[in-house]
Amino acid sequence: MRLIVGIGNPGSEYDRTRHNVGFEALDRLARRLAPGEIARSRFQGSTIEAFIDDEKILLLKPLTYVNRSGQAVSEAVRFFKLTAESDLLVLVDDTALDCGRIRVRPEGGSGGHNGLSDIATHLGSDRWSRIRIGIDGPGEIPLASYVLGQFRPDQVDAVDEGIERAVDAARCWITRGTEAAMNTFNADRAANS
Repeated sequence: MRLIVGIGNPGSEYDRTRHNVGFEALDRLARRLAPGEIARSRFQGSTIEAFIDDEKILLLKPLTYVNRSGQAVSEAVRFFKLTAESDLLVLVDDTALDCGRIRVRPEGGSGGHNGLSDIATHLGSDRWSRIRIGIDGPGEIPLASYVLGQFRPDQVDAVDEGIERAVDAARCWITRGTEAAMNTFNADRAANS
């Protein structure tokens, strides 16, 4: 079994905000893997079960807000007795990457992202895969205001492309593993067009 987590904030006021690209990627992945499935409330979040071949995939959107994402993730990991290093993938926004770019990593620090930091704290490790989805840097805008803000019109097409690439990378991670996803998706966006 594998667990794929999208990071974001619950509530319509956060729809299409930069901090919610993890939620958007997970929603798109759910539509591909389990079209028409109804989400259930579990692990302080919203879950959908899917299957690829014989492998069960649990898609989880923590509803604890970004800064407390680790509570939901750790509950699911412990309940299913998963090994985070091989069974967990997190989809998350990243201000260090340009819109439309993604990075697949097998482990790493939080990069200042409170959701990743909270997951690492609850799991006691940062050794689990993640796909970082670029949302551009905030520039002169305070970070909290930037990540909770809507995308500018000039960012929309690029971020949609990045979310689609993240979904493709997540499918690759499921079927071929982290290294294959890194080799396939960590090149510049232009090289993969």
